[in-house]
Amino acid sequence: MITVNDVSLHFSGRKLFDNVNLKFTPENCYGLIGANGAGKSTFLNILSGEIEPSTGSVTMGPNERMAVLKQNHFDYEEYPVIDTVIMGHKRLYEVMKEKEELYAKEDFTDEDGIRAAELETEFAELNGWEADSEAAVLLQGLKLPETLQQAKMHDLTEAQKVKVLLAQALFGKPDVLLLDEPTNGLDIPSINWLEEFLINFENTVIVVSHDRHFLNKVCTHMADLDYGKIKLYVGNYDFWLESSRLATKLQQQANAKKEEQIKELQEFIARFSANASKSKQATSRKKMLDKITLDDIQPSSRRYPFINFKPEREIGNDLLQVENVSVTIEGKKILDNISFTLNKNDKVVFLAQDDITTTTLLNVLAGRTTPDTGTVRWGVTTSQAYMPKDASEEFDSELSILDWLRTYADKEEDDNTFLRSFLGRMLFSGEEVNKKVNVLSGGEKVRCMLSKLMLSKANVLLLDEPTTHLDLESITALNNGLVDFNGALLFTSHDHEFIQTLANRVIVVSDQGVVDRMDTTYDEFLENEAVQERVTQLYA
Repeated sequence: MITVNDVSLHFSGRKLFDNVNLKFTPENCYGLIGANGAGKSTFLNILSGEIEPSTGSVTMGPNERMAVLKQNHFDYEEYPVIDTVIMGHKRLYEVMKEKEELYAKEDFTDEDGIRAAELETEFAELNGWEADSEAAVLLQGLKLPETLQQAKMHDLTEAQKVKVLLAQALFGKPDVLLLDEPTNGLDIPSINWLEEFLINFENTVIVVSHDRHFLNKVCTHMADLDYGKIKLYVGNYDFWLESSRLATKLQQQANAKKEEQIKELQEFIARFSANASKSKQATSRKKMLDKITLDDIQPSSRRYPFINFKPEREIGNDLLQVENVSVTIEGKKILDNISFTLNKNDKVVFLAQDDITTTTLLNVLAGRTTPDTGTVRWGVTTSQAYMPKDASEEFDSELSILDWLRTYADKEEDDNTFLRSFLGRMLFSGEEVNKKVNVLSGGEKVRCMLSKLMLSKANVLLLDEPTTHLDLESITALNNGLVDFNGALLFTSHDHEFIQTLANRVIVVSDQGVVDRMDTTYDEFLENEAVQERVTQLYA
């Protein structure tokens, strides 16, 4: 359990938090949500003790241990993978190392023997004899190859290091677990394993994530950071979102009869409670939902951008034909003899074991990379707009946001009033439009790129991890905008809900070919055992 008492934080003349009082209890998972810049990661740093609050305190139960997901992937370069995981339990690792040093001494004294006996007792109490096997099980669950478990951290790829640091945080069953964006950099199987791990985790979890499916799957409560306060709500992200919308509606209908409002609330809770029955967490959540009253529901200050893609013309019969495309980068085969044909109504998600594969494919389709062999033929009625995963080159400029966007506008749109109104809908209001593009945050850059795509009026959108850097509100707006998009969509993503709500076709790509599933949802694709066996063979 972790208790927050009267915590405030004043930072650069700004009050991030004001007199926050919370109690996070065992057997619950709390999703910390808030707009970009609201201070979610800062609050986690206060809980972990990395940042001192301006006022108040954070306390835990006696003898309780906290674990935090480390963000620096290069802190453990010279350590073996297994040791790095066990370091998640600091005291256990200290005991292990002191034991090793004692037993390695050539002049082992009686005093050393007494100390060794003390350490052996503590080692056993800390479940040290199971440490290696527990670490191996965590790494196996996160799909790190067994051959790498004795390797040094500097031998791992960035994605593999992410898995090791996550295993480090999970190791030893900490009493309080703080996870900041734990699904970033994880592949789909690893995310699924993490979801099940947290559902069955019996202690306290506080997590920041922009993955709505993940929040819905694991969270029993949402901790909403809004107006400088943090308020706890029972239920997952979808329940909080609908609660907020309902609260706004009730606030706008303040003159309506309270009985009618209560009835609407009861129907709303019943609808969500009916879905909370599969896991132990969900069952306890259902009981808490039933106790919610009208006064517990409050409107949010969240702002959602307006994202609406309108193609200038319809796509004809031909969309795209890819034949025998191969690409080698720095001597490594990335794509090998890839072929597929897309239809005009396709909204395709491309999946791969390694993100470089899907990024390379989209670069080829967008004409940014020339394949070693093969052809890419777009239909004559198509017009493509591409948003790369890394768009930093687009913003290497002293231009203001307003003038940057102006370079992509038609003559009839090259008007300050139109562009300011357009940017206002993308949450760039007032003097913000004069901010230089080379100092924008990751989320602001993505919103600029989406603005550019909307002005293009293209009937084919190619998007490489478009939700990266976006907050939950912008992800929701983008998701809804793409659902309504009357054109073709080719995209990559690790966001389960984003894929499930958009894709009507799944194509798995590797250097061994493709697995192509048409007219299927993402969930159907994952649940099809025969298809998953083919994917496994493709990756072997």
